[in-house]
Amino acid sequence: MGTKKYASYAEIEHDLEILKLEKEIHYQKMKLSFEKTKESILPAEPLEGLYTIYKNVFSGTFGMILKMLIPYAISWFINRKRGD
Repeated sequence: MGTKKYASYAEIEHDLEILKLEKEIHYQKMKLSFEKTKESILPAEPLEGLYTIYKNVFSGTFGMILKMLIPYAISWFINRKRGD
């Protein structure tokens, strides 16, 4: 970019305003790109659905029984003999 000669302060102010607006446009594009990238990396809906299912299943008496039985079932599965 070559050196530009200005005839008045109004021309300088006009170019500065254009540069300021271009800077703001690029900043907003960068923010939007960041948000889209963040949304594509972090799935929101599936995790919330799984949490709701987990909360419903493991709440109350049934959940307490499941929480007690799951460790026993895992240890039985790990320690069982292959022929059974």
